[in-house]
Amino acid sequence: MKNISVLGSTGSVGTQTLSVIRQHRDLFAIKALAANKNDKLLEEQIEEFAPDIAVLCDKNAAEKLKSRYSGKTMIFSGEDGLIAAAAYENSDTVVTSLMGFAGLKPTLAAIEAGKNIALANKETLVVAGELVMPMAKQKKVHILPVDSEHCAIFQCLQGNEKKDVNKLLLTASGGPFRGKKTEELKYVTARECLAHPTWSMGKKITIDSATLLNKGLEIIEAHWLYDIPYDKIQVVVHPQSIVHSMVEYVDGTVMAQLGTADMRLPIQYALTYPGRTKLAAEKLDFWNLSRLDFEKPDTETFRGIDLAYEAGRTGGTMPCAMNAANEIAVEAFLAGQIKFLDIYSIVETSMQAHKTVYDITAEVLFSTDAAVRRFACDLLSKMG
Repeated sequence: MKNISVLGSTGSVGTQTLSVIRQHRDLFAIKALAANKNDKLLEEQIEEFAPDIAVLCDKNAAEKLKSRYSGKTMIFSGEDGLIAAAAYENSDTVVTSLMGFAGLKPTLAAIEAGKNIALANKETLVVAGELVMPMAKQKKVHILPVDSEHCAIFQCLQGNEKKDVNKLLLTASGGPFRGKKTEELKYVTARECLAHPTWSMGKKITIDSATLLNKGLEIIEAHWLYDIPYDKIQVVVHPQSIVHSMVEYVDGTVMAQLGTADMRLPIQYALTYPGRTKLAAEKLDFWNLSRLDFEKPDTETFRGIDLAYEAGRTGGTMPCAMNAANEIAVEAFLAGQIKFLDIYSIVETSMQAHKTVYDITAEVLFSTDAAVRRFACDLLSKMG
């Protein structure tokens, strides 16, 4: 029996995590749940899974829940509550599926407390891989990737040695605008962006998939997860989203992990590793699988990949700056304040203005994030 805390339990990955656990009550017990402000859904989850503690980051939402809840689960609020859930003594594995930079502090707290991490919050490694990976090694905790691409690479690496790896091949669906050129993207809407062709995800990650910034974040994440240089990480567009990623070895062998486009597969593997168990989900039918297409990404149109390579290779606080600017830009686009292509402009301008710091501490990263967000907001005001 593994005792699980889920941070971001009302979001896309969080609800799918609970779907996995619902199928395997004999394997997993929920000890802590944390969400942002969806008090009604969190209350339903509390009733079903009976965690010891539950957290709403939004204090008003937490007060609403407390006013009507009379069960045994202890209700906490704010950042202190989130840290308490992350480090809860009766949990051994923490699923970190909070959105964006907000996932960093609780993930650090969970590692400090010796918890294994099922990592769905890629921004944690993007902005703080230099801190997180050594800390995890020191605390002897596992960081198990929940992203379908990184779970695929993790599986393809099993039983092989790092010195024999020639290249990591990250697959990308290409998003909803694959094949379109810059001129065609000038006036696309958030609604069009959110119509992802193969995956059902939260709004922010779906917009990142449309700009290919999401794949850029995964490049930096792969660098830290697998200690692989950037020139050995390659993106391949694969619109069917069946091959979830691949590893090329020095002898030319390529190992790939295939499966349906179902996030519950990587979630369950992260929770059951090193074992496997059944999952009630659609399986691939190779008799009816007509084709698998692969192509080079159009990085001139979709500049997210190149911006991420630049940030990763620069190192220091630059990936943190890139991520902060992107989070502000995506939020503005979803709110209808800017156009789709403005996302690239805000990220690029913010990166150009940022003075990289190489002496990385948590305090430096929090300061960088705040400063770049202010800069990006200033850019928005000038654009508006």
